[in-house]
Parts: sequence; structure tokens; C-alpha cells
Amino acid sequence: MKIKEIKTAKLNAQSFIAEQVASIRAAVGRGTAINALSGGVDSSVVTLLGHRALGRRLRTLFIQNGIMREGEAEAIVALFKKLGVRVEVVDARREFFAALRGITDPEEKREAVTQTFYKKVFGREVRRSGAQFLLQGTILTDVDETVAGIKRQHNVFEQLGIDPKAAFGYHILEPVVQLRKDGVRKVGKALGLPATIWNRPPFPGPALAARVIGAVTPKKIELVRKATALVEPVLLRTGAFQCMAILHEDRVTGMKNGRRLFGRQIELRCWDSIDARKATPTAVPFATLRKLADRITAELPEVVSVTYHIASKPPSTMEAV
Repeated sequence: MKIKEIKTAKLNAQSFIAEQVASIRAAVGRGTAINALSGGVDSSVVTLLGHRALGRRLRTLFIQNGIMREGEAEAIVALFKKLGVRVEVVDARREFFAALRGITDPEEKREAVTQTFYKKVFGREVRRSGAQFLLQGTILTDVDETVAGIKRQHNVFEQLGIDPKAAFGYHILEPVVQLRKDGVRKVGKALGLPATIWNRPPFPGPALAARVIGAVTPKKIELVRKATALVEPVLLRTGAFQCMAILHEDRVTGMKNGRRLFGRQIELRCWDSIDARKATPTAVPFATLRKLADRITAELPEVVSVTYHIASKPPSTMEAV
């Protein structure tokens, strides 16, 4: 079934909100629903749509998978508390790292995150709650890239012939699937989300696991997490659509304290885009990149090399994995 796109220029955000709230209420009826909030714009918009529709009959969870940004759970729980939404934190770090252990293939890595999230962790919470519906923030670009075989997005099922009810035990509702990222931002602003959320750069479903080339370990995730905390505040000031730090698998020769060090390499990526379908590298001033490189190599002792990605999408993709 082809999804009818709602172009951002023609999107009436308030009408869209009213329609989706009514649609969620009609689908769930007198039952209950559940959703996962990651803090990204898509899941945040769906969370507020769901709570407008269902109130306390929507249970919102933050899945602590061990592969998120630094301090993410605490910040998101506090922010949504101010918006009147109670968010429960589910600690599933051991399960995610166990599922990712030893996997190097990008698609297998994404599938491990998908199965652990939907079948194990979320499936368990759904059974405990008795909810029959999951609200999730799938957008049209997720569907396009998955169906085209560019990369498997973790939140796309029915478009691949997968029945979520049969596979996981619940129905999936996708309130923003007709929109692209700029449209979701428009709805988020209309819902009253702060700009720190509705204008937040995209973050992948597999989280920082998508920014570690090769096998994922807690130590590698911690390294790319620290690099991310250094990189994002600087590069986002350029007005870029998205930016990131990538940890490479190969080690490279470097020098620190006058001695040879076979160390790590961090790749920086920064993108200009509207809807993530096409993107060009941001023309970050060379002096800014140099300062970032100096800070990364100074504060992360294992890192001896910092590079900047300059290929457009396509042929590149925005994430490395």
C-alpha cells in the first residue's frame, strides 16, 4: 500500500494534529497503548499526539539501551515531566549489548537492535501492560530508504510484509508516517514542544551503535559518546541539519607524549539537508575543524586521528553504519 505524502508546504499543522488525535482514539478505543520515547523529534511528536488522544491510557517508556547520548534519559524524563507526561525508564543495557556482541555487519547490527527492542524488551513491557497498540514515530523517509534497500530502518515492518501483530504481539500505529522530517518539526512546534526538541538533529534508531564501525562494545560506545558530546554543540552552531562523530574500526599510527601510539580514528560528519533524502556536507570553517580535532585528541587519549567526511548523499548515506 502506497503512503500518500503530505508535503510540508501544504501541511496545516493544527488540522493534522486534530486528525491524528481522533485517529488514535478511534483505533485504540477503550483500550490502552504504549510508546517508546527516545527524545528525538519523531518520537516526541508521537508522544504528545498520543497523550492528547489517550491521556493516562498511553504508557510512555524510555528504553535505556546503553547506546544513547550522554545524560539522555535524565534530560528527557525531566523535560517531559514539565509537559505533563510521565516517562518510565526501563534499563535494558545488558540485553542490547548482549544482542550486539560480535556483530560487525551493518544490517545485522540494525536487525539485532530491532529484534531486541521490539520482541524482547518492548514485547515484555507490552505483555505486562496489556496494551494492544504501539505508537511509533516512523516517517516517510524511513519507509523509502528501507523499501529501496538503502538501509533497513528499525521501525519499518508492514511495508516489508511483516505483520507486527504476528511477529511481536501488538498492532503498530504510525501517526506521522505521511510526513518527512521538516513536516514533523512543523507539527512539533505546533504541539508546543520546545525548540530544543522539535528542531533537534536526527538521531538513528540504533543510536550510537550506528556510529561505531565494526563490533559494538561498551568501551567503544563510551568513546563515541564522549566524542559526540564534544562535537554536537560546536557543529550544530553552523545551522546544519545533522552532525555526528563516527568511531572507525581500524587503528592508525599516531604519537602522544613523544611515543608511538596505535590509536583510534574519529570521523566527523556534518550535513545540510531539508528532509534527509539528499544532503551535502556542511562547509564548516577549517579553523573550527582544527579546534575540534585538537580538543578530541586532547580529551580522548585513545584518539590520534580526526577526519571530516566530504562526500554528498547520494552516493554516501548520512550515517556510516
